[in-house]
Amino acid sequence: MPTFAAIDIGSNSCRLKIATVQMHRLKTLHEDREVTRLGESVFQTGVISPEAMAATIRALKRFHKAVQLHVADKVRVVATSAMRDARNAAAFTEWVKATTGWSVEVISGLEEGRLIHLGVVTHEVGARGRCLLIDLGGGSCEVTLSDGGRIKTMVSMPLGAVRLQEEFLRTDPPSKEDVARLKQFIDRELKRAEKKLGTPRVGLVIATSGTASALAEASGHVRKGRTVKKTLAKKRVERVGALTADTPDVRRLADRLAKMNNAEREAVPGIGPRRSEIIIGGSLVYASLLEKMGLKGFRYSPLGLRDGMLAQMLAEVDLRTSVHQKIESERWAGVLEVCERYGIEQRQVEPVRQHVVELFDALARVHELPEEYRLWLEAAAMMQDVGKFMNHQGHYRHTQYIIANSEIFGFSPEQRMIVSAVARYMGKSRPDPLDRPMRWIPVEEHANVTRAVVLLRLAVALNQDRASAVLQMKTHVYPKRVLLELVPGRGGAELEAWSLKKEAAYFREVFRRELFVEVA
Repeated sequence: MPTFAAIDIGSNSCRLKIATVQMHRLKTLHEDREVTRLGESVFQTGVISPEAMAATIRALKRFHKAVQLHVADKVRVVATSAMRDARNAAAFTEWVKATTGWSVEVISGLEEGRLIHLGVVTHEVGARGRCLLIDLGGGSCEVTLSDGGRIKTMVSMPLGAVRLQEEFLRTDPPSKEDVARLKQFIDRELKRAEKKLGTPRVGLVIATSGTASALAEASGHVRKGRTVKKTLAKKRVERVGALTADTPDVRRLADRLAKMNNAEREAVPGIGPRRSEIIIGGSLVYASLLEKMGLKGFRYSPLGLRDGMLAQMLAEVDLRTSVHQKIESERWAGVLEVCERYGIEQRQVEPVRQHVVELFDALARVHELPEEYRLWLEAAAMMQDVGKFMNHQGHYRHTQYIIANSEIFGFSPEQRMIVSAVARYMGKSRPDPLDRPMRWIPVEEHANVTRAVVLLRLAVALNQDRASAVLQMKTHVYPKRVLLELVPGRGGAELEAWSLKKEAAYFREVFRRELFVEVA
């Protein structure tokens, strides 16, 4: 059974989780975590400090040994808010590559939220109903409304614990003026979130990450007349293996923490020496968020980004898992959302999608593309005309830009670049390694992109007369040639045959086979 490793390079800490597949499920083999404060200097100066880089590299070296020890078949490394903001992020990723051989994938806030949601709904009891997910990390806070295991709405805000500490709280304890400015900033960001989320009526609120864990454990001790010992004992009785926090308790705790110095915060049960340094901002965010959205409290979950990464890796190799179906559905919903946003009618582009799938399957021996290109070709077929929303002239360039820069759930930035490049070359131009779209794609994928472009060009050629019924096609593959036999629709097939023949020279150049077209 395959073994996977997921590494999350966060703004506050690095986390590793290694799991193996048993009976179509993931079994955890090893976990590790190191507080590295990668975002501390980023939120001050805009760059990652050499000290933070070195600390993170040391943690990654330890993770690398663990990955080798467990003989992981696949390793995925993602970075979040700090790396999104850092001007020298490329230098750090190169250092990671040189030290470990791993490629770091910098993901957006919404993709981060999607993966966290995937990890939680896959494993957490009760999360498949209507619930709200809150993840407050070092650099950002993602709030997700989920219903039936599907994302309904998501907001990503710059309200991470390390970010707020570095930008607003410079003294210990913080001054009243600094705390007031911080509260104003939090309220401003939450108002933006309210416009999208409204007042979510949910029976369950699940919070992830270290700030939530600390608040859940510590909030009970601020209740009047209770000792810390009694409070913690009651927590254990109420929910074994889980921590909860009520909104009034979180508010009281947040207000008290803002008046304490670091030594006093460190003494609060559940808040360790490292968490005490950044807990004020995170606690104020939770208190305001819970109050503004009318939530009674939250339940802490130890699940997070790395669990979503592992679930996605499982789905990519085991098509029988329910999470595979969920991810495929999520991806396709993202594609359709982009089409709707840019005025693409599904019924007009659906024939192109059908034909590119048919060509991908029938010409498998010819193109030899990896299986994942099937989905990427379908996505490119659906979104090939989104650039017309901006301008009909040169719309393929606009299409490439829109796809590459749109947030499409389930597609990594690299995958979006591949899809955008395939859609880019439907006009007169052809893929060239020096083109801007191709420069963002790994060199080893250039040949695959070119082959995919040929297939999509053929599918587009098969759909010249969109007023006619969808053409039927028979494909015959021979050692040195490929024959496409067209069965005409109501409008005939002469225009499609002519368009296909125009692609014969490029087909021969890429696949080293002749392309013949016949009309039955």
